[in-house]
Amino acid sequence: MSAPRLRATPLPGIGVQYDLVTRDQRHLSVVAHRDGARTVNVYRADDPDSCAQSLRLSGSEAGALIDALKPSHHSASLLYASDLGLVAERIELVAASRWNGRVLGDTRMRTETGASVVAVLRRAEAIPSPAPDFRLAGGDIVIVVGTREGVDAAAAILGRE
Repeated sequence: MSAPRLRATPLPGIGVQYDLVTRDQRHLSVVAHRDGARTVNVYRADDPDSCAQSLRLSGSEAGALIDALKPSHHSASLLYASDLGLVAERIELVAASRWNGRVLGDTRMRTETGASVVAVLRRAEAIPSPAPDFRLAGGDIVIVVGTREGVDAAAAILGRE
């Protein structure tokens, strides 16, 4: 079986449309908007030129969908996976997070999840091995290492509002 072909079509002023025909001859397309949003379109089986369903996703929703479809290869947030079952992932601390302005130790992340914070990226600065008294700020990118389950639990903790 040959590899699927993805056709890209520039849409001036909008972005780029990517079209895929599956092995079952189903037509799908994704419009990558200039603002980072994505529109996923599924076309009718009996008329591949007629759109049956369209779903607009924000940039972060599209990233989450990519993670679900191909987590080991195409995740923007997944940094490393090893044969030991460990992953390293970037987790953004949003401004609305309850941890904004609080110290890392307050999260009890390592105790609760077994995952470790190995660095924090803040603007153009990297803070390696932040201590428990390190004060988190909205917009920080927290680099967490652990099992897939531990990193997911850490993301849930950091995402709490």
